[in-house]
Amino acid sequence: MSMSTDTLYIDKELSWLSFNERVLQEAADKSVPLIERVRFLGIFSSNTDEFYKVRFADIKRRILITQEQGINDGAKHLLSKIQSRALKMNQDFDALYSELLLEMARRHIFLVSEQQLDDHQKPWLRRYFRQHILPHITPILITDDIDLLQFLKDEYSYLTIEMRHHDKTRYALIEIPTDQLPRFIELPEAKSKRRKTLILLDNIIRYFLDDIFCGLFEYESLAAYSMKMTRDAEYDLGQELEQSLLEQMSEGLKQRLTAMPVRFVYQRDMPSEMINVLSDLLKVSNFDSIIPGGRYHNFKDFIGFPNVGRKYLENKPLPPIESYHFAQSRNSFDAIKAQDILLHYPYHTFSHMTEFVRQASFDPKVISIKINIYRVAKNSRIIDSMIDAANNGKRVTVVVELQARFDEEANIEWARRLREAGVHVLFGVPGLKIHSKLCLVTRKEGDQFVRYAHLGTGNFHEKTARIYTDFSLFTCDENLTNEVRQAFAYIENPYRPIEFDHLIVSPKNSRARLYDLIDREIAHAKQQLPASITLKVNNLVDKGLINMLYQASNAGVSIDLIVRGMCTLVPGIEGISENIRAISIIDRFLEHPRVAVFGNNGDPDVIISSADWMTRNIDNRIEVGCPIYDPKLKKKIIDILQIQLTDTVKARILDKDMSNQYVARGNRRKVRSQMAIYEYVKYSERQLKKQAEKAIIKHDSTQPLVTA
Repeated sequence: MSMSTDTLYIDKELSWLSFNERVLQEAADKSVPLIERVRFLGIFSSNTDEFYKVRFADIKRRILITQEQGINDGAKHLLSKIQSRALKMNQDFDALYSELLLEMARRHIFLVSEQQLDDHQKPWLRRYFRQHILPHITPILITDDIDLLQFLKDEYSYLTIEMRHHDKTRYALIEIPTDQLPRFIELPEAKSKRRKTLILLDNIIRYFLDDIFCGLFEYESLAAYSMKMTRDAEYDLGQELEQSLLEQMSEGLKQRLTAMPVRFVYQRDMPSEMINVLSDLLKVSNFDSIIPGGRYHNFKDFIGFPNVGRKYLENKPLPPIESYHFAQSRNSFDAIKAQDILLHYPYHTFSHMTEFVRQASFDPKVISIKINIYRVAKNSRIIDSMIDAANNGKRVTVVVELQARFDEEANIEWARRLREAGVHVLFGVPGLKIHSKLCLVTRKEGDQFVRYAHLGTGNFHEKTARIYTDFSLFTCDENLTNEVRQAFAYIENPYRPIEFDHLIVSPKNSRARLYDLIDREIAHAKQQLPASITLKVNNLVDKGLINMLYQASNAGVSIDLIVRGMCTLVPGIEGISENIRAISIIDRFLEHPRVAVFGNNGDPDVIISSADWMTRNIDNRIEVGCPIYDPKLKKKIIDILQIQLTDTVKARILDKDMSNQYVARGNRRKVRSQMAIYEYVKYSERQLKKQAEKAIIKHDSTQPLVTA
């Protein structure tokens, strides 16, 4: 590997922008239902916000630190590349938004501005404004001594108001109160029942500016321009030993609320004087992204864009599939005792998971429940069951990850509620996030203690389980359940000496175990034996693991990668990665499982995991990977990965140019993998039912006939 580092690895930030470009491709794809295309604009916008809060902010910090030290690590050059790519994507976004507005109009859906209201709608809107919107509007006057950073909320859209009186100009800010009110309001329509008209909350406020300011201020003219600011999402945890992690996290969140901005987006035709005043007050530096934009910001609200038109304008619902093993059993424990069960969300219903913990919360045989939560739904049935279990006298331990980015506040609140209910709440240790997806239920069955475990790739989150693809394994295999028990002990004290023979646990043994598994494939290839690796992750950026994959490719190991997000590995480099093929799939569900299949000369090892192949997941978080031992379940996972590798509709090629070309279909049949997997899961469950029915008939036919 004598090539330069620049050739071997793609910058992860540029790779992340390339992923978001794939999201934008979905908004541009005419085969996607129209309203879903509009919603993809919202997903793109939400992703962009997170990019600036986290990745862009990190580079900015790097520049400031290296400047202090007089070092040039290339961060400035990277920042410049990011800004030019982000600007190009913003232009594509604006063009696409205009195109989609026209497409909606062709289907009798109109998103109007305040200038396009008809006489029938104006009186109705005035009443709506006074009753529902005005109580939430309090302008903030901008003066030289105002601390704009102190009260301006991150990720909120604002209208900057210009009031002109003679030769004097005053400025004020109005927050668009989307936390209190819907962003899209449907207007009454007199012309035709077919015609549907929506207006943005921003535009209603623009229309009634006079109602807000008249009688309190003197002015000849009023004008409004939109703006938005994004803050650095990092925070420093306090070092005070007497402070609990809960207190430190609360303190850290307060810091984030007043953290420095990393992006300032303003309406393109905003007067330059207004831009200068805002930039000064926001202390925007040369390294921040100052972006001229359209009339609206916070497009993330478009994720929830309402379909007021025909049903065909959004995705046809796919009813979640019941697991035959769970559905036909008297209870969850009987089902799991009979065999390991693998669920694949959102194709399978998540209700099997919520039912598992609900039954555990009142089953008299259950003596304890342990679970670790990273993100949960707003009205979480999982949390409710933990509280119910504690009320029923079970020993309940909930590990709450307070450092789950952007969910910290919610998790602090959950921790308080659980503690009040008598649940034993653990937080782990600062600097070591707990990202595993474990649940362990212990039952006393006769004289024995029997453990039932859940190990998964996704969060215990009812809402995201309907839109994220993930694997969940339910097992009472003692090899695995004993080690899940040890994993909880490890979470409680990461410095305790514990060995894992079956589970792959970060930061304990993940790197060593993954290196060993890749080494074994290299050894097989060198012996001219079949050698292959199939890997599906959200992000592949760890250089150590990438170098191992390069070595494997060079030795002749066939490697297939399915990477949703960042992939800094470069496939197809002669003599280094020519045996590596990488694709990314973006479709109606967000691809979220982490799965690795190592060929092992025809006897494959299949591992599902909570960990991406990123340095933080391998070395700096508690993550758990679980081997799949049941041959039928192994085959299912391998089949599902093969369906994805043959996708000819939604798969994009990952290459050094980050061109995001769709996989060429050629003369192959159309395979849209997510829809094909849904049919595969449905067929598998039907087959299980048929086999069980055949077994019952066969069993009945062997019974002797009873004659009179």
